[in-house]
Amino acid sequence: MTARASVITLFYSPPKQHHNQPEFPLRRRIWSSDFRIRFRIHDSSSCSRIDDDGNLVLTRRRKSWQVWTDVKSKPYDAADSKRRDSLKLEETLNDVVLKNGQSTSNIIAEKIGWWEQFPKRWVIVLLCFSAFLLCNMDRVNMSIAILPMASEFNWSPSTVGLIQSSFFWGYLLTQVAGGIWADTVGGKFVLGFAVVWWSIATAFTPVAAKLGLPFLLVTRAIMGIGEGVAMPAMNNLLSRWVPVAERSRSLALVYSGMYLGSVTGLAFSPLLIHKFGWPSVFYSFGSLGTVWFAVWLNKAHSTPLEDPELLPEEKKLILSSSVSKKPVKSIPWRLILSKSPVWALIISHFCHNWGTFILLTWMPTYYHQVLKFNLMESGMLSVLPWLTMAFSANVGGWIADTLVSKGVSVTSVRKIMQTIGFLGPAFFLTQLSHVDSPAMAVLCMACSQGTDAFSQSGLYSNHQDIAPRYSGVLLGLSNTAGVLAGVFGTAATGYILQHGSWDDVFTVSVGLYLVGTVVWNLFSTGEKILD
Repeated sequence: MTARASVITLFYSPPKQHHNQPEFPLRRRIWSSDFRIRFRIHDSSSCSRIDDDGNLVLTRRRKSWQVWTDVKSKPYDAADSKRRDSLKLEETLNDVVLKNGQSTSNIIAEKIGWWEQFPKRWVIVLLCFSAFLLCNMDRVNMSIAILPMASEFNWSPSTVGLIQSSFFWGYLLTQVAGGIWADTVGGKFVLGFAVVWWSIATAFTPVAAKLGLPFLLVTRAIMGIGEGVAMPAMNNLLSRWVPVAERSRSLALVYSGMYLGSVTGLAFSPLLIHKFGWPSVFYSFGSLGTVWFAVWLNKAHSTPLEDPELLPEEKKLILSSSVSKKPVKSIPWRLILSKSPVWALIISHFCHNWGTFILLTWMPTYYHQVLKFNLMESGMLSVLPWLTMAFSANVGGWIADTLVSKGVSVTSVRKIMQTIGFLGPAFFLTQLSHVDSPAMAVLCMACSQGTDAFSQSGLYSNHQDIAPRYSGVLLGLSNTAGVLAGVFGTAATGYILQHGSWDDVFTVSVGLYLVGTVVWNLFSTGEKILD
């Protein structure tokens, strides 16, 4: 018999037969204790024979190459799917290169669809990106819906402020707890739980509002609990899935999901409220979480080792620079808190978020009071910094990863990127008192937030650098400080404006940016300090 296709020479030892039994037939199910796979291709001919050990040899031949390897086998069902066959062959011939220069992975790739060849680690990154898109959509919708809600339920300004702040009650409580949970249980379960939890709370918000103010406050706090564990869980996942050379761009993409989520929420909430009423915002946004969760259950795994569909080449790439595979059973708090780079993270996160939260919270008021924009213009222009941050965060991520791939130390890259994230906003905020046109003021605010986003490749990437196994806990610690900065900074800004001016507000922010710059450059590192 002849064939032009690739040929496999298969040696196998059939079970011993009794004299009265017929010769062992060649069937679709083959049993053997061990066998060799040999590729021999010379011409378009094939033959079969019995070797000296009594093994049946099937040989097909064609030109140009020859490869063989010995492996142990188990019962093999030839009716299995093409993907399973391809993956087993890929593992068997791993790291083998044919004489004509074609690798075995190229042969396997021909049998697998292009969508299945897309890097699985970037599937995880994109799913995290979409989770954080939903996160901020569900967070900012209240800032729009609160206006018709306050009118319907006759809420005073102080009540509105109480409702807005109730989200942070739960958010603060679960930062560290979420990190511990993710590091010990696994990021897939924790992030999936978080999205379902806050989506249910979002969809229940209209019902809670109609039941009464206490129910609404509890619902918003419950929503904060869900979003509080999301960021540590994401950090845990990426520390296990993304190699160091891709860490900055992956984190930048995920965090840009938050910025784009704010843009999406601010853009679609008014349209939904106008057409269907304010409850529609919560029902529609909350229902999106169930769609995400269905995909997450099917595609995500906490570690590469748990993913049965991960191709061997990608698994080898990830695990070559991955964290220890030992499960986290306890958190070494004393050791963690004794490290100066950990405190550099915590202090720098506080200094960074003070300025960020002030700008994002008070920017519409600044546009209205100082630049004399009407409320509609103020709302529209408030979207601009989010768009700028989404763009510059990804630019900064690619720059950082490029520097690392070219041999620049991770420590130097983290210090450079975070210094830009501190000094850039500080510079543009100092220019606000010197500009004489609203357009230039808006440009300064956008540039301030744009350079601020370089922090995604600085301090936000550093948790995975210094303690990859405990990255969730570290992010929980530093983000707790960041949230406190937002809470205190927002309140302090109101006090400063009552007794001073906007220049005083910006001066405090600039001062904290400078403190953060000094602390970061003195004490931070990109090297692993905890195993």
